Amino acid sequence: MHSALIVLQIITAISLSVLILIQSKGTGFGRAWGGSTSFTRRGLEKIVFKATFAVSAIFIVISIAQLAL
Repeated sequence: MHSALIVLQIITAISLSVLILIQSKGTGFGRAWGGSTSFTRRGLEKIVFKATFAVSAIFIVISIAQLAL
């Protein structure tokens, strides 16, 4: 069980890293300083954004489960 959690954690960590890296670039501090006041995610960008949150939640749950064992 412990080794299965480690494998799941590694897979989740890699997929989380990939999801973070494929998110669109170039909107970082421009929005923070008032460059674009209206920013909505559409299409694939929205799916990647929501998937990043889902995978990070899964990663946290697996990490807590691994600590509990």
